[in-house]
Amino acid sequence: MTTEILTPAKLADLTAGRRFPYPSSVSPAKSSDPDSSAPAYAQAGVDLDSDEGFVSEIKEIARSTFRPEVLSNIGGFAGLFKTPERYREPVLVAGADGVGTKLLLAAKIGRYDTVGIDCVAMVVNDLVVQGAEPLVFLDYLAMGEQDPEIAASTLRGVAEGCKRAGCALLGGETATMPGVYPKGEVELVGFGVGVCERDKVLDGSAIRGGDAVIGVGSGGLHSNGYSLVRAVVDEGLEAGRFGLFDEIDELNTSLASALLTPTRIYVKPVLNLLRDFDVHGIVHVTGGGFEGNLPRILPDGLMARVDPQSWPRPPIFGWIQRQKEVAEDEMLRVFNCGIGLVLFVPQESDEEICDRLRALGERPHRIGVVERRGDGDPALAFEPGAAGD
Repeated sequence: MTTEILTPAKLADLTAGRRFPYPSSVSPAKSSDPDSSAPAYAQAGVDLDSDEGFVSEIKEIARSTFRPEVLSNIGGFAGLFKTPERYREPVLVAGADGVGTKLLLAAKIGRYDTVGIDCVAMVVNDLVVQGAEPLVFLDYLAMGEQDPEIAASTLRGVAEGCKRAGCALLGGETATMPGVYPKGEVELVGFGVGVCERDKVLDGSAIRGGDAVIGVGSGGLHSNGYSLVRAVVDEGLEAGRFGLFDEIDELNTSLASALLTPTRIYVKPVLNLLRDFDVHGIVHVTGGGFEGNLPRILPDGLMARVDPQSWPRPPIFGWIQRQKEVAEDEMLRVFNCGIGLVLFVPQESDEEICDRLRALGERPHRIGVVERRGDGDPALAFEPGAAGD
């Protein structure tokens, strides 16, 4: 199942007709040209007089994500949320992340809705792999010269990401910072809180030798490795080998669309699995690729053997690799290479878990096995055939 790149118009349809208290300390400047009759702050780049209409639009965007537990009233300084009553011994799980230099490509391409989804995905996927149900999300959006259209498009993407994760966009901050960010560029960071039962926290301690390693397909590059991606793109553009909006047969879409495909949000399928299956550990494959993430949750004395040929890679990875002649080991260290999530599960249930994931629209593959770790063995080894039959 491919991830749809939503147009601003479609996202607007999803969020129309709503209102929400979204705090903002700043507002869009009326013009980049100083007006001698304008207040001094507006001449400096921040126009407080035009704040009201923009904040109202943000309220409308966010309201569509609300859950019954939201307690906030319009105009509050902070969002209020009630812990769901169904939890017996709730543990709050919190995380923060950003979109990184993918934002620079979004500015170059002139499209900001999908990076809003990325921002949510990077946070909520980190929450759910700990066994937590994401409850609330807050964003921080900063611009050098605030552009209402860019800001609204970005925040509609954030709202769409929250819907996919089932969490409420409880509030955030929109900052105008003249002199810090160039015109057209944004900084976007997200913060999330989830909840799980204390005895259901996933930390990898339950992983055992013999566990199957299941990889769940990514939507593409997601939001990591974009410093290398941008180097590849900039070199190609300068040499005239391709254009950002060229349709590339290998990619089956335009280069711009492939580069901005948003990070897949795994919250709902994972929560479905945790309800019915014994899952020993889950890894969100982000910065650092396999090497930087899988060993983080493996107990002492265990290692994972992974067959890197056991799953199909989205074509963007092969395209990037050939453009820069990137070594295979570096690809696996920098990118997710087509696997956005890794699950450690009992071997006896791996086929049933894969069947469930397919029914939920995901693309699972058995990619390896957990074994005892001998002296001198690495925590992660890439070996053809490690996935078994």
